[in-house]
This record gives sequence, C-alpha cells and structure tokens, in this order.
Amino acid sequence: MQAKTDMTTELALLGALAALWGASYTFIKIGVETIPPITFIAARTLIAGGILLALIRWRGLAMPKDGATWWRFMVQACLNSVVPFTLIAAAERSIDAGLATILNATSPIFTFLLTALITRHEQVTARKLFGVGAGIAGICLIVGTQALDGLGHQLWAQLAVVAATVCYAGAAIFGRGFRGLDPMLPAAGSMLCGAVILVSLSLVVDRPWTLSPSTASILALLALSVFSTALAFCIFFRLIHTLGSVGTTSQAYLRVPIGVGIGVVFLGESLGPTAFWGMGCVVAGVAAMTIPARSPALAR
Repeated sequence: MQAKTDMTTELALLGALAALWGASYTFIKIGVETIPPITFIAARTLIAGGILLALIRWRGLAMPKDGATWWRFMVQACLNSVVPFTLIAAAERSIDAGLATILNATSPIFTFLLTALITRHEQVTARKLFGVGAGIAGICLIVGTQALDGLGHQLWAQLAVVAATVCYAGAAIFGRGFRGLDPMLPAAGSMLCGAVILVSLSLVVDRPWTLSPSTASILALLALSVFSTALAFCIFFRLIHTLGSVGTTSQAYLRVPIGVGIGVVFLGESLGPTAFWGMGCVVAGVAAMTIPARSPALAR
C-alpha cells in the first residue's frame, strides 16, 4: 500500500513538472519580445538560483564546499540551463511556442537512445520501447498535421530546439550523479553556475542597462523564474532519483496535451478530432515508461 501511495505521489509530481515546463514556452515567447535571449535567460537563472539559495538557508541546509561537486554543478548548468535555455529562447523569436513545445517533447527519445547506446544505466525493456512509440504516436494525434505547418521554415531555430532537447537528455542522465544530495542543492548549484556564465555574457553582448522591457515581458520572466525554474528543478532532481532519467524525461509527452488544454480554456483554441485518442496514447506511453514492473513476489 505504501509503495502504491509513493508511486501515486511521484506520478503527480511528474504531471506537475510537465505543467510547469509546458507553461514555460509561453512565458519565454512573451519575455523575448522585448528582452534579448541571453539577458532573459541570465535573469531567469539568477532569480531562480537566488530563490533556491534562500530556501536552502531557510531549511538549515548548506551548499557543498568541495570543488568537485561545484564542477559537476557547472557541467549540469551547461547541459540543463545555459545551452538549452538560451537556444530555446533565441529560437522562439522566430518560431511559435507550440512548435517549440512539440520539438522539445522528443527529449525522452534522446534519453532512451543515450541510455541504450552509451550509459546503459537503466534496463532497456519492450515496455519502454512501447512507451516511446506510444508517446510519439500520441503527440502526432494531438497536434495534427496543421501544428507542423511551419516545420520547414526557420530551420536554424527548429534545429536549435532539437539541440536543446539533446542537452536535456544528457542532463537527465548526468543528474543521476547527484544521488544522495537534497534535490534543492543541485538545482540551486546549477542555476547559480549558469547565472555566472550568462550574466557575464549578457553584460558584454546585450548591455542590459540600455534595454526597456515591457511589463508583460517582466511578469513572464518572474513567472518563468519562480515556477517553471526554481520549483520545477526541485521536482526534476527528486524524480531523477525516484523514476530514473528516462521516466523523468517522459513528462515531455505530457507538455503537449497540457499546452492544448491551456489553449482551449484560455485562448479559445479547438482540439482536433483525434486529440482525445492522442491523449490516451500519451498517458499510456508515460505509464509504460514510469510505473515499475511488479516483482514476481508481488505478482502472485
């Protein structure tokens, strides 16, 4: 019973992470309208890192002091924030947030491939193969062909999002190395390391003191930093240890139906005729990739 309750909690957190990161594409789209991508992401990582550091001190925890751990934080920052955040923010100046969401939903595929071909730290099973296939099929059914109308345009921007997706896959695997640390520590450490890199670049490239961002962009930046970054990364590092790297990145499949639902409720968008079938495939794919198989003892 306890195991079932624990798994229910983890799946709920997986859904919450999908919602937080699904909303991030809209926040980014609004933010980069008047704030250059490097400065926007520099502020995102700085604000999120500051919030996480304050929460760590409030909880009575201490950041690691050894150089080896901080070097790992720096690598994690490059894989999980500096490179992918900046690529996506730059891309969303040319492509729609929805298209960015769809392209970025392929992260479980790259995680699965990296796991199967290189690290081999998680067992490759037929059920996970089914999960990958079901998730892809679900996305295709949900978005329909009309959502891919711009796929051949702004090729560099689309390839940038795909490159960011590969970085996320690598981050999910590398993040396993922080096992034993409170989830807030690698989240804060990687955000602060990312902020050091990005703020330095922002000062040189964008000269942020010359900018005049709109109120909407500032609000989008704050929402992105607090909810879709600080809170989301705490959940992310917890799930890496409980569901594994492939299981955690499977939340990418949930971003699309969540984004569609937000569009229906708040933007008056309509669902395609195959959308509900697609959502069923997505749920089945996520379940196949995240729910552990029953042991022989429990299966009797």
